[in-house]
Amino acid sequence: MCVGANSIRPQMIILKDLLKIKIICNNKKKGLGIMLLEINDLCVNAEDKEILKGINLKINKGEIHVIMGPNGSGKTTTANAILNNPAYTKIGGNIIFDGQDITHEKTDEIARKGVFMSFQLPEEIPGVSVTNFLKYAKNKVTGEPVKIFAFKEELKKYMEELNMNPKYMERSLNVGFSGGEKKKNEILQMLVLNPKLAILDETDSGLDVDAIKTVSKGIEMFKNENNAVLIITHNTKILHSLKVDYVHVLVNGKIVKTGTQELAKEIEENGYSKYKN
Repeated sequence: MCVGANSIRPQMIILKDLLKIKIICNNKKKGLGIMLLEINDLCVNAEDKEILKGINLKINKGEIHVIMGPNGSGKTTTANAILNNPAYTKIGGNIIFDGQDITHEKTDEIARKGVFMSFQLPEEIPGVSVTNFLKYAKNKVTGEPVKIFAFKEELKKYMEELNMNPKYMERSLNVGFSGGEKKKNEILQMLVLNPKLAILDETDSGLDVDAIKTVSKGIEMFKNENNAVLIITHNTKILHSLKVDYVHVLVNGKIVKTGTQELAKEIEENGYSKYKN
């Protein structure tokens, strides 16, 4: 008995639908395609000056996003607004993180929910060792006691991966560190605290090629299917050794263009002039 094409077609449709469902279920198990951060029409002032003028951004688990733009465009303001830095005033919009509205939550509460931010200019803290700082921070984030010997072994492993001298773990935080070592120390903090969302603000600024490669390596070590990374930068150096999912161009307080890594290459060649207009 011959089976006609018309009788096969419904079976093929059902099979395709089942495959789609299986893929969706697998992705959900891995965390892929699940919204982690959603920013809706966010407007932010700093000292009564309007900086952000309606930002919209969605980041799924498993993704690396980049916000690029010229100096003064609102990149750092975006990062600080996510963590609700009190120096910035939200005048409109909201921020949803991992299914919860964090628009007006306190910074430490947002950090405990799993948001980490590295700084452009990391602070020096005399008298507090790298180990003690990270031990205290991990305890506050997880709410669990830190076993010091295992913790030091973890630190040593990460520091060696980042080409940092393990002896630095007993030095005061960032005191006497070079610019590159301070930035590596921020990546070290990210790896140890293991947040759901890592916001890296100008982590690549002032670094030589080798240091940028090390920072990129740290990001790759951190990234998995259940977390996400938001990189904020004004140039494309860090993208030479890192694959990202989306690039957003921020100009004058608004995201004016979103694309793939190819968009970053275009900006490297032509600059921001076309988007400023």
